[in-house]
Amino acid sequence: MKIEFFPQRLDNVSVLYEIKGESVVIANGEAFDFSKVEEGDFLPREAINSPWFMGSVTRVNGELALTLLLPNPINYSPEQAFPAPIVVKKSGPLVLPQPLPKPLPFEPVELTDE
Repeated sequence: MKIEFFPQRLDNVSVLYEIKGESVVIANGEAFDFSKVEEGDFLPREAINSPWFMGSVTRVNGELALTLLLPNPINYSPEQAFPAPIVVKKSGPLVLPQPLPKPLPFEPVELTDE
């Protein structure tokens, strides 16, 4: 399965994806089975009832291809801003790019005339 990511700045939103065979499972347990998508088929985004899919699903050279939403926090990393496509060969959780460390809270400094 070839997966591309669509990065979008979304504070306080995170997601976990898991691949089970030819299904994508979202963290809430909702599973989307694409095993019936045959070579050359084109399942449009509108036919998938989920905000986590950002494009159509197709099968090219026997491999499923799809695009998933990648929510990015305020401290997003370059890997999150420009995510590389991945090819998944076995079932399991997807390892998503991680954000940069959170910045320390801002503390104002009082200036004096000394």
